[in-house]
Amino acid sequence: MSQLTDSQSGRAAAQGEGRRAFLMAGWLAATTALFWAPVRGVLAYASENDDASHIFIIPILAAGVLYLDRERVFRRVSFDELAGSVLVALGAAIAVVTWRGQIGAGTGEQLTLYTLALVILWIAGFALFVGRSALYEGRFALLFLFLTVPLPEFLLSRAIYWLQAGSAAVVAVLFDAVDLPYLRSGFVFHTAHLNIEIAQECSGIRSSMAVLILALLAAHFYLRSGWKQAVFVACSLFVMIIKNGVRIAVLTILAIHVDPSFLFGRLHRDGGVVFFLLGLALLVPILWLLARGERKIASAAAEALKTQ
Repeated sequence: MSQLTDSQSGRAAAQGEGRRAFLMAGWLAATTALFWAPVRGVLAYASENDDASHIFIIPILAAGVLYLDRERVFRRVSFDELAGSVLVALGAAIAVVTWRGQIGAGTGEQLTLYTLALVILWIAGFALFVGRSALYEGRFALLFLFLTVPLPEFLLSRAIYWLQAGSAAVVAVLFDAVDLPYLRSGFVFHTAHLNIEIAQECSGIRSSMAVLILALLAAHFYLRSGWKQAVFVACSLFVMIIKNGVRIAVLTILAIHVDPSFLFGRLHRDGGVVFFLLGLALLVPILWLLARGERKIASAAAEALKTQ
């Protein structure tokens, strides 16, 4: 009798999980269909702009993180009408005021707001069908989804500006280190043989976004402490600025002393991958040191529990 009861409860649990998955899939499909015009706009924007090409992969990565964390995230599931309703109201409010033209003056801003509303509605469905506990445990993957929201122009231009400024500072330091005479005017460096400008296309925004995504994932899976995660993400952006400045300086020095075609040749076009990998290589020991400290704390805690 007990075995029969266990079997029935197991089947009931499996049916409940199947029902939740079906409802969640239906919610995602319905909300995406409702916002299909903005979704098409975001996909077109991402395909035409290198600084937004990461948008394609973010939902896939978020789903992958939820899958890898499934035992912890879905350990306790429930239907949470309150949390789901609050998030639905928030997402719907953003969509309605955007549709009525009360916020988001330009097409780009409206696309940002519509995408923001859609992501919030996706998260609302998650809260509604799997509950507040799963919402909390899966918060990293759900917050990660906000990277699908295109940055508004004023934020994107500001980010590019700071990347340009950081790269220019690194270039200046390297030119001074090798005793290369130059005059600097903003982001333009005048040398005896040529002039270079760190334009927006040279800011490294695309590689910086790639590193940010990788750093967030690495921090989530290998670090537990919130402050260590923040330190690692900050270090990753700092390393990428250094990497971009080194790339510009190296190409300029090679163009001056070896061949001017280095500024337009294959190393300029395709060499970014090499410098990108070098930047990632610099991040490995930083991640190892931060994770090593956590392992020591965990080992000490385990030893203390054994002695009690």
